[in-house]
Amino acid sequence: MEIKRPLLLISNDDGYAAKGLRELVSIVSAYGDVIVCAPESARSGFSCAFSATTPLRLQLREQRPGVEVWSCNGTPVDCVKMALAELCPRRPDMVIGGINHGDNASVNVHYSGTMGVTIEGCMKYIPSVAFSLCDHTEDADFEPLRPYIQTITQRVLTDGLPLGVCLNVNFPNVPVYQGVKVCRMAKGTWGNEVTRCHHPRGYDYWWMVGSYTNDEPEADDTDNWALSHGYVAITPTQIDVTAYQALDLIKSWHL
Repeated sequence: MEIKRPLLLISNDDGYAAKGLRELVSIVSAYGDVIVCAPESARSGFSCAFSATTPLRLQLREQRPGVEVWSCNGTPVDCVKMALAELCPRRPDMVIGGINHGDNASVNVHYSGTMGVTIEGCMKYIPSVAFSLCDHTEDADFEPLRPYIQTITQRVLTDGLPLGVCLNVNFPNVPVYQGVKVCRMAKGTWGNEVTRCHHPRGYDYWWMVGSYTNDEPEADDTDNWALSHGYVAITPTQIDVTAYQALDLIKSWHL
């Protein structure tokens, strides 16, 4: 009887041609067959958005033994939904997002299209992991990530993850890592998010920009602390966002 290799579904929010995605395929294709379905262009900040009113298209970009690369005109979550419905010959053994150009630590997890990929896989009860590097440049160096991605991928394929839990893995932009920290997401906020500009033709327009602040810089158990001190940050992230500690309080309102 033929033993099937694991099936790995990969997507991102930087687009199918991004270097981070190509590097991820080269790293994990040793552990299974790979199907890539990623946006046709950058879709950063799309979080878990999906297309409810826009027709979707798929285009085969590359095919070689063990690897298929497809693009979709939709969001990162659209890509996962389309791949599961139309491209995967069977249920994937793992969904992987990334490698993202830029970090997805702290509250960025709520905005990230890369995490949208991973959360979508997790909601389908498929072991899911996101990988991100704190380097926004197109030609970022992903080589230091390789052994860590290999180890995490092998471990998740072997042991799985708890239902409803995915992994958010962020790498600092340093040549040598101090180690790995399994940590919580930091409390942080974005400010100065809107910049007004004036067009020569007489109207105003705005850019969404902003600056991030770590609101607990002294806490040494967070992803922000780990990254700023040269550690790989692994944050187990759950789908259930119920605030259990507040249940009794709200019940006491006797609404």
